Amino acid sequence: QVQLVESGGGLVQAGGSLRLSCEASGRTFGSYRMGWFRQAPGKEREFVAAIFWITGNTYYEDSVKGRFTISRDNAKNTVYLHMNDLEPEDTAVYYCAAGYSGSYFYTKAYAYWGQGTQVTVSS
Repeated sequence: QVQLVESGGGLVQAGGSLRLSCEASGRTFGSYRMGWFRQAPGKEREFVAAIFWITGNTYYEDSVKGRFTISRDNAKNTVYLHMNDLEPEDTAVYYCAAGYSGSYFYTKAYAYWGQGTQVTVSS
């Protein structure tokens, strides 16, 4: 069983920064990809960023490129999402996910999910 625990959400003004953390436990993650998704009220959950645990390759949704950075700390089994220049449109619940097959872009590729952390960006 895999457990994912997110932290780091909060309220920030537009243009500000936050760092989300996702601590993973329960097994080794060598073959996994880790993803961040977000879901705003009334909208579907959408891909934000992903990182492949072994290679460190990263992928981003277009609207966050240049503003968000996904990274990992192997020793801590933790994945981070560094968010800069935040916009009100970034307001959502952010979810961490872990998976090992399928396209990193789709929620169905991820078998495990955290409980989510709220990010609110005020204008």
